[in-house]
Amino acid sequence: MAPRDSPTGSGRCLGKFTRRWGIVPTTEVILVPFAGMEKITGIGGFFFRSRDPGGLAKWYEQHFGISVVPTSYDGEAWAQEAGTTVWAPFPEDTKMFGRPEQQWMINFRVRELDAMVEQLRGAGIEVVVDPEQYPNGRFATLADPEGNPIQLWQPQVVG
Repeated sequence: MAPRDSPTGSGRCLGKFTRRWGIVPTTEVILVPFAGMEKITGIGGFFFRSRDPGGLAKWYEQHFGISVVPTSYDGEAWAQEAGTTVWAPFPEDTKMFGRPEQQWMINFRVRELDAMVEQLRGAGIEVVVDPEQYPNGRFATLADPEGNPIQLWQPQVVG
């Protein structure tokens, strides 16, 4: 199949593109998207507005161990462990993030959800633990001092 059959007119696709139906699966041997394409390697930063940037940065450092951004290039920034990162746009009317004007929610991976919840509750932070065990792990939710939603995720250990 010629590359022109992909939605973008170049690259590769898993089926034949039609304007009416989008990608239609096919048994023809065709190329897969992203092969040879340059991709990002991870998230290099998460930037958001705050009423009190310094205070909020210290709150995240105190409760989650996320280092305050260094003031010079000689300082060390927080480095996360390698692991799964989900990039998932949600519908505009989702209730998942809380307030309707809330545009984002961050999800942090944790090793031991119960220990993190105990630590946060010990600091007077309200945390709601989802009682369900999902195939991909366990979850809890809370908000930072400015009401930004945070989800904690303990991935399911395989094996």
